[in-house]
Amino acid sequence: MSLETKAKLLIVEDDEGLQRQLRWAYDDYEVLIASDRNAAIDLLRAEEPQVVTLDLGLPPDPNGVTEGFATLEKILSLKPETKVIVASGHGARDSALRAIASGAYDFYQKPVDIDQLGLIVRRAFQLHGIESENRRLGEQVAEDRTVLGTMITAAPEMLKVSRTIERVANADVSVMLLGASGTGKELLARGLHNASRRGSGGFVAINCAAIPENLLEAELFGYEKGAFTGAIKTTEGKIELAHKGTLFLDEVGDIPLPLQVKLLRFIQERTIERIGGRKPIAVDTRIVCATHQDLPEMIKAGSFREDLYYRLAEIVVKIPSLAERPGDAVLLAKHFLQRFSR
Repeated sequence: MSLETKAKLLIVEDDEGLQRQLRWAYDDYEVLIASDRNAAIDLLRAEEPQVVTLDLGLPPDPNGVTEGFATLEKILSLKPETKVIVASGHGARDSALRAIASGAYDFYQKPVDIDQLGLIVRRAFQLHGIESENRRLGEQVAEDRTVLGTMITAAPEMLKVSRTIERVANADVSVMLLGASGTGKELLARGLHNASRRGSGGFVAINCAAIPENLLEAELFGYEKGAFTGAIKTTEGKIELAHKGTLFLDEVGDIPLPLQVKLLRFIQERTIERIGGRKPIAVDTRIVCATHQDLPEMIKAGSFREDLYYRLAEIVVKIPSLAERPGDAVLLAKHFLQRFSR
């Protein structure tokens, strides 16, 4: 194994005989040797070793621990991720425990048991590697904490939702997204569209609650020229515009009953007629809908058709509210702060 690929072990020890013994024992690592605090800190800065073994009894205080603790404090202040294993003399267990409390990874007693110390060193390298990978992944997620390309989240609940949507993306079935306002239903619908085979087609969204009842039919189905006052030209509706793509019906619970009948007929026959038209038009579109309302209760109350519900809800995905997604509020706040401060 070349030096470039070896993990780095810094041995801070003033006993030259023990230096040679440890260097020989750990040829799996790139071993760096320092005899005092200044040399140790210089090597720490220059080489950035992952693991350090540190004799607490360093000159100019070889019989005490003052210099050793000063070295430990400096190492952890410069490179807090470094795993420091301290050596204590016989009967100096209190100093070792104090070092652990100060941030050292572990300790060993002199005289040195090479095999025992070797085990501690290996564990220290393994832990350092795991923590480094976790930090790398954390930084990567922090840079792009999105699911389905657009939704910012780190909540396990939302990751589960996104995995469900990814699984059903290419199953050409209707999907109903249930969740409170502001939970990202349209973002998830768009993500589903982009992840599906229809991704190259159009994604057409309409908020059924935002359009007056007398205009919603025209918005959905389009109209022929002269169909009503103001219809000065033939206009395609949202359904027709979503041909070969995805139609997103937001707040589908607000569609009035008479229009629900016409929508059900389209889903069953996959053809529409524009207002004022007599010619059936075949439309191939996938429907994704969303609502914050309790549709089963609306069915009981007679304000939503049960047959339409089952046509729209072939797959139902429940989206947790922001209050049920710990950490996402802070994550979103940071995102918008960065976005609008540019």
